[in-house]
Amino acid sequence: MSDLEAELRKAVRGDVGFDVTSRALVTMDASNYRRVPVGVVAPRDAGDVAAVLEVCRAHGVPVVARGGGTSIAGQATGTGVVLDFTRYMNRLVALDAGARTAVVQPGLVLDRLQEAAAPHGLRFGPDPSTHSRCTLGGMIGNNSCGSHSVAWGTTADNVRELDVLTARGERLRLGQGWAGAPDGLRALAEGELARLRTGFPELPRRISGYALDALLPERGADVARSFCGSEGTLGVLTEAVVSLVEAPRARALAVLGYADEGAAAEAAAGLLRYGPLTVEGMAADLVRSAAGLPRGGAWLFVETGGESAGEARARAETIVRAADVVDARVVTDGAEQRALWRIREDASGTATRMPDGTEAWPGWEDCAVPPARLGAYLRDFRALLTAHGLRGAPYGHFGDGCIHVRIDFDLLTEAGVGRFRRFSEELADLVVAYGGSLSGEHGDGQARAELLPRMYGDETVALFERAKAVWDPDDLLNPGMLVRPAPLDSGLRFAVLPREPVDVAFGYPGDGGDFTAAVRRCVGVAKCRTTTASGPAVMCPSYRATGEERHSTRGRARLLHEMLAGEVVTDGWRSEEVREALDLCLSCKGCRSDCPVEVDMATYKAEFLHHHYAGRRRPAAHYSMGRLPVWLRWVSRTRTAPLVNALAGVRPLAWVAKRVGGIAVERDIPRLAGETFSRWWRGRGSGDGSGDLVVLWPDTFTEHLSPSVGRAAVRVLEAAGLRVALPPTLRMRGRPVGDGRSRSAAALLTARRGRVCCGLTYVSTGQLDHARVVLRRTLDLMEPVLETEAPVVVLEPSCAAALRGDLPELLHDDPRAARLAARVLTFAETLERHAPGWRPPRLDRPAVGQTHCHQHAVLGDTADRGLREAAGLDGELTGGCCGLAGNFGFEDGHFEVSATCAEEQLLPSVRAADPSAVVLADGFSCRTQLEQLAGVRGRHLAEVLAEGLDEGLDEGLDGGPDGGLDEGPEGRPDGR
Repeated sequence: MSDLEAELRKAVRGDVGFDVTSRALVTMDASNYRRVPVGVVAPRDAGDVAAVLEVCRAHGVPVVARGGGTSIAGQATGTGVVLDFTRYMNRLVALDAGARTAVVQPGLVLDRLQEAAAPHGLRFGPDPSTHSRCTLGGMIGNNSCGSHSVAWGTTADNVRELDVLTARGERLRLGQGWAGAPDGLRALAEGELARLRTGFPELPRRISGYALDALLPERGADVARSFCGSEGTLGVLTEAVVSLVEAPRARALAVLGYADEGAAAEAAAGLLRYGPLTVEGMAADLVRSAAGLPRGGAWLFVETGGESAGEARARAETIVRAADVVDARVVTDGAEQRALWRIREDASGTATRMPDGTEAWPGWEDCAVPPARLGAYLRDFRALLTAHGLRGAPYGHFGDGCIHVRIDFDLLTEAGVGRFRRFSEELADLVVAYGGSLSGEHGDGQARAELLPRMYGDETVALFERAKAVWDPDDLLNPGMLVRPAPLDSGLRFAVLPREPVDVAFGYPGDGGDFTAAVRRCVGVAKCRTTTASGPAVMCPSYRATGEERHSTRGRARLLHEMLAGEVVTDGWRSEEVREALDLCLSCKGCRSDCPVEVDMATYKAEFLHHHYAGRRRPAAHYSMGRLPVWLRWVSRTRTAPLVNALAGVRPLAWVAKRVGGIAVERDIPRLAGETFSRWWRGRGSGDGSGDLVVLWPDTFTEHLSPSVGRAAVRVLEAAGLRVALPPTLRMRGRPVGDGRSRSAAALLTARRGRVCCGLTYVSTGQLDHARVVLRRTLDLMEPVLETEAPVVVLEPSCAAALRGDLPELLHDDPRAARLAARVLTFAETLERHAPGWRPPRLDRPAVGQTHCHQHAVLGDTADRGLREAAGLDGELTGGCCGLAGNFGFEDGHFEVSATCAEEQLLPSVRAADPSAVVLADGFSCRTQLEQLAGVRGRHLAEVLAEGLDEGLDEGLDGGPDGGLDEGPEGRPDGR
């Protein structure tokens, strides 16, 4: 392989990767299969592709073309050289609005084409649910379809010409009238005309096998169309001319509710006569929340178009009247339509888990039958599942008779794999009996190709083999797919994983305590590979900043999978490849909510770092920032904050401190407060409020760096009638919940002094043994609080998320952890639940800023939205991540990525805001990023509301052009 690598490096201008990381990232696609390549090449142009083919042919090494890697049948994996087209060959070459065509490279993501076509009122018709990350090359290779296929057909229906390189280096321009046909193809087809006319079932979603019937003279002898769906086995696509369709000026979405999926399936075919754009179906077992859906146990999503909103709505209402439904809803608002469509699109990930959390897998993801027979087929399909003791949740393109389903196969044991094979064989027979296709969208790959003789017969499959030999006589391109396939139960990706549970620190409650099962969550749908964060989404900021697969959630999960397998990544927890991939994970936890299967890479990263550095010296940043609470408490006890601030203001000294502490030299060291929040609390006297008791958590950031947030929160909570207390600082049996100041001689004899801490900085740096010690001490101190009904109010979102999520998972053996986690409320949640009658001051100002990523992923922001609305703070906060993310943005080597993340949404939104806008940022990291990168002072919602409670509201809120207030020398807003 060293000779192969050397020759490839000489021959191509693109990237050649034979290293562990490059290979590990492409061992799998979104299927059940795993194949380890010898290397990966990212070609820059068609010349590079030709060079790769020449070198690999000389060495007898197979070549596999790969796009977004979202294929679910195994066809995007291989044991030879994998061509990654997403890195360089990803351009939109040309767009001709008049001719309604586009010229694209194979690595172009579908959404980028849609964005370019939209200003012209055009779009590419097929749109799989993976449209934000699937590529045009992959769509052509699989003949992908999507939800609009009832209106605009499959990818093959929308292809005009294809530039292809054969395995022997011949450049062909495929089109109609035998254009570009390799030598021998026409003779092959013309010698089998009868078979081509009778051996291929007629249905809208026949994707299985080669589309040799497209070569019939009455079908235009369309070589380009026959190439679609060949899964990279005939030639390598380098460029394509595709057709665009006119997009409706307006759309309406009719959501039709039915009693069950059978009723929905029976109704779907009857709606086609009304010319809908979509007829999509799904049942209640795939819906996380039925909010916005009409009553029913299953739904059809029927989209209509028109020249105006009224015309689109009228067509939707006609369909509602014609449909026999339990309930229905017609939606014309674009945002509401997108929200409803997300429910359907996320099914591809949601379906990987049964309602009880059991794993479910692809393999029979997209069989298709004639639409009119779908209802009966679904009943027989359900009966077959029951007969084998299996479960699945069908959904998909009901209007085209195409059903997606993931099934709870046991692919870990020999008996389970045997059942998988038997079920597959019987289901293939059932599909054929209904006149269907084994694949209705995603191709055959390894999952179904073995069973093609059941659908086509041996003679037609032999014809497929002859066609493959015409195009690729050396069997160089993606061998084992479509013809002479590998067995459907071989090469399963789970076979290499350890059978015994791995010793880990976190509890992984959603995965039965099994870290291997947690890593298996990533099934490869690649929602994390989007290049823009849509709406409030966060995942995955580091991928959007770098564009590298290893910095996506999926890429990191793949490396962890290979670490557990031990074949490609051989160093286990000590792996430098895994550490480097995880290094740019911001621990934003966006994947925990945005990933359809709730991969929690922040937890996996903390787990890995815990093992990786066990018994070894850690990076300097782990000591300087990972143990930040220790250093700040030391400064507080010695009252040296002014001295520290002064020294940090001396540039040479600050530079040395940053270098020693592993802190990015581009960063300013935040100033410490002259008076901590707790010290202010002890000197303020008795508070107001006679309502519910709430315990305000003095997190490290509020305590030492931004005590003004704590003071403001106390002001607002007491104005709302609540009684505020701080957590105990002495551990004493039976003492009542007080304010952190009470003393008694008897108690002091046995008490132990301490401060509560959420352990966030220890967890984020993987110092889990320290985190456990800190958290157990915290639980000891909080025992008196847990004996009451008082909620725990946490102002810093990252600390609240640590207490609500990390605490019970790390101390899963301590019942007090779950009790404390259940008590944790955000500032807005506290007011909503414990002061429901209180109304905040009306500010009537625009608001900008960013929802904290941990609030989005773990805590939720519904209460915050309600509180802002009640206060008259108008405007939507952005999604994404600020990029600072606690210690991440301060660590040496992270500044560029950190700043890139901030520039994605947060900073542009603040710069574009009205000068009178209030800049909201509940997280200390977000406020620091705003200050250091944009010179803008962001404020916690508590600070803004506290200002509104004071007299002279208008004067007090009248800030500068950054929308924020200046602070006085004590950190208090001027004018107080």
